[in-house]
Amino acid sequence: MYRVNRYYKAAKISESKFRAIMRCFSEDLSASQTARMTGVSVRSINAIFLRIRVRLAAICEVQSRARGVVEIDESYFGPRRVPGKHGRGAGGKTIVFGIFQRGDNVFTQIVPDCRKVTLMKVIRGRISMESVIHSDGWSAYDGLVDVGYAKHFRVNHHLDEFGQKDNHINGIESFWSFAKRRMVKFNGIAHHTFYLHLKETEFRFNHRKDDLYKLLLRLFRESPL
Repeated sequence: MYRVNRYYKAAKISESKFRAIMRCFSEDLSASQTARMTGVSVRSINAIFLRIRVRLAAICEVQSRARGVVEIDESYFGPRRVPGKHGRGAGGKTIVFGIFQRGDNVFTQIVPDCRKVTLMKVIRGRISMESVIHSDGWSAYDGLVDVGYAKHFRVNHHLDEFGQKDNHINGIESFWSFAKRRMVKFNGIAHHTFYLHLKETEFRFNHRKDDLYKLLLRLFRESPL
């Protein structure tokens, strides 16, 4: 019989084995790689990784509202665009809206479209009114000052503007680059698990300066999976 695993409720693996799995997860290894390195079945690793991702997603969702200097943008994930289809989200891609508080964290939300009513709902729910917002020139962002935000600056990419001094959206674009580089190595992510992978990527980005292994062990010690 294994001793009680303080990190994982009703676990059938030892704490030392779980810590080895957590080390692999922290280093962003796949389930297959983790299984080979720990001797635990891929099925069991996938079950553990799923529970971890569900927990990380829950943590991300309770972030406080962004404030101060904030960048907003949308990005598109999924298969290549279908020939002949153009525009935001064309070709069946998943649309993700991102909010980046400079010097702090990013928050992401999957949205059905890029219409003004859709994006404004997320903005008003996730960004404090005293914030200074930076965006690109997409028309859905029109009227942010009119609804009460302190200031709104734009970078018009279609006019080959890519930011001057403090007027840019480099922070959120850095996250998009990080997210796409990370996700491409999975050789395709199932639609029903994309949200969890997105939130895991968000968590990793927000804690990129931390020791993720120690952070996760502390989290799961305080509140076991």
